[in-house]
Amino acid sequence: MQTLNWIDWLVLGITLVAIVSYGTWQTRGSKNVKDYLRGGNTSKWWTIGLSVMATQASAITFLSTPGQAFNDGMGFVQFYFGLPIAMIVICMVFIPLYHRLKVYTAYEFLENRFDLKTRTLAAILFLIQRGLAAGITIFAPAIILSVVLGWDLLTLNIVIGCLVIIYTVSGGTRAVNVTQKHQMVVIFIGMLIAFLLIVDKLPEDITFSKALDIAGASGKMEVLDFSFNLNNRYTFWSGIIGGTFLMLSYFGTDQSQVQRYLSGKSVKEMQLGLVFNGLLKIPMQFFILLVGVMVFVFYQFNEAPVNFNPTATELVLNSKYADDFKALQSEQKQIFRDKQKIIEAYTNSEDPEAINYIAAANAANNELRQEARDLIDQVSDNQDIKVESNDKDYVFIHFILNNLPRGLIGLLLAVILSAAMSSTASELNALGSTTTIDLYIRNTGEKTEEEKVKASRWFTFLWGIIAIGVACIANLAENLIQLVNIIGSIFYGNVLGIFLLAFFFKFVKGNAVFIGALITQVIVIALYLLDLYEYINLPFLWLNFIGCMIVIAIACIIQSITPKIKIDA
Repeated sequence: MQTLNWIDWLVLGITLVAIVSYGTWQTRGSKNVKDYLRGGNTSKWWTIGLSVMATQASAITFLSTPGQAFNDGMGFVQFYFGLPIAMIVICMVFIPLYHRLKVYTAYEFLENRFDLKTRTLAAILFLIQRGLAAGITIFAPAIILSVVLGWDLLTLNIVIGCLVIIYTVSGGTRAVNVTQKHQMVVIFIGMLIAFLLIVDKLPEDITFSKALDIAGASGKMEVLDFSFNLNNRYTFWSGIIGGTFLMLSYFGTDQSQVQRYLSGKSVKEMQLGLVFNGLLKIPMQFFILLVGVMVFVFYQFNEAPVNFNPTATELVLNSKYADDFKALQSEQKQIFRDKQKIIEAYTNSEDPEAINYIAAANAANNELRQEARDLIDQVSDNQDIKVESNDKDYVFIHFILNNLPRGLIGLLLAVILSAAMSSTASELNALGSTTTIDLYIRNTGEKTEEEKVKASRWFTFLWGIIAIGVACIANLAENLIQLVNIIGSIFYGNVLGIFLLAFFFKFVKGNAVFIGALITQVIVIALYLLDLYEYINLPFLWLNFIGCMIVIAIACIIQSITPKIKIDA
């Protein structure tokens, strides 16, 4: 990989400093808790919509999603099919209720409906999963950029975390909203430029239509899967059912999102902001996946490494398996040369049989890449060095560094860091708010406005330090974007079930919900572990639906068999 020059550093530095400085300056001096935690309720719908999108679209989205498409195609977009349904339900049910009760956090409502212990449990479940996720959103760009910049992971985790802490602690919710609006502009511009450059770098006789045909030959354009096969992680049904429950919980009960739209000027502004997000999110994810597919097509005409992680490649080339790895590299070069002849024949004659040969060549190349990963894992195990062999998260950054012009490399790196900062800022803001409102103030008595703001700042700072700590000890999963969603799916279904019980099951009381939620969380974690160790086959998206249904069922059963006596008497 080539290193950054002064132009890239200049673009990167100016972009990041401008965002942090602007957010800090624009939102300085929040004096009361309404300003600090709800942004003074001044946000317009477009600010809410962009802030909601930026919170979800972390650096993981722009690093992992193209790599996901490079390896597995467009099918991942089905993950978001439940989003529009969730947005409608939240606009009709959640937002009017939150606005009427004038809550600072989603969990305040649960005490009004049930009791303090249920509110506290839901808040703690949120803090656990979102605290872990905040660390991963720092770790994701850090581990990739450590390869690019030559910095160690610890330094990068601290740098990214500290940049976010500066303006999040300073300005609270409004600082997050203001900076995210500008971060999303940078992100959209950067990704559009990257897409146009990829298409421009394809051979002159390869039209966009032919590029899609070549991608389709290897199954990269299979968007919809209507099968009920649980071996397929992303299907239409898992997206519509599991995705709807995940999105309902994330946007309706996760404070990192709830706090974004609670800052709106009115119910209408909040609803319009979420509708804007619901309409734009799927096309945005489709486009990012399409960028990954175009990177795949680009590497049909340009040699790619047998593994995109340069650290892993260097490790195996300095081991006793070096000759085996070099043999794989040579074999891949031969496959590439053969594939060029096949593609040339296809583009000249459009022979339909050539498509099958292209698919076969890519299948053979995938087998080689798997053998390379196996070799890297062997070296990693033998030398007791943790190196990630799965290179999905390195595909897009490899393309950026080796094929984009100077200056644009800095811009795309700014996109990645901006996304990391925007998502992490929302998470820290929400973690600080929930800790202050739902745990600290609720259990220590009423405080003055100044004391509330001060406590919120300190808890936000504390969670920032914790997130940096999680980032420093994190390890890569199969794919970072999946890891974040797995963590959410373990907790979200249970929390959503608690809220649905509060909304629609008026006969269920706090004790039944509290016990049901504890039992459900144990069951969901057990199901995930059974799937992880391959005792059962249960894609993680279904945990959202299952967790939600289990807590509702258990709470209703417990309430039904509980003697009708006044427990609080």
